[in-house]
Amino acid sequence: MPRRESRLAHRCAGSRITSIEHDTRGQNTQELSREQRRLLRRIYNGRTVPILVEGNAFLAFKQASRYLQSLVGEARDTAYAEMKRQAASGWPGHPQD
Repeated sequence: MPRRESRLAHRCAGSRITSIEHDTRGQNTQELSREQRRLLRRIYNGRTVPILVEGNAFLAFKQASRYLQSLVGEARDTAYAEMKRQAASGWPGHPQD
């Protein structure tokens, strides 16, 4: 059975509070920040070489964002930093200058 998601955006006195996604299994995942989404879109736009993070290959924005949303705290930050590092270096395993 496919997973159905709905997004609730909370607003308080005109300022946006963190949005939470709820899926049918009752799990909550916090959305990525606008800055993170924008950078991921730039990284994965037209990508032909996958980015490898913890044994997973990501070639599309949706794959990467769903993976990051499934992580919490330091694990998310570490995976995001690794995606940025590999995108900056051009290909996986390339040593940083």
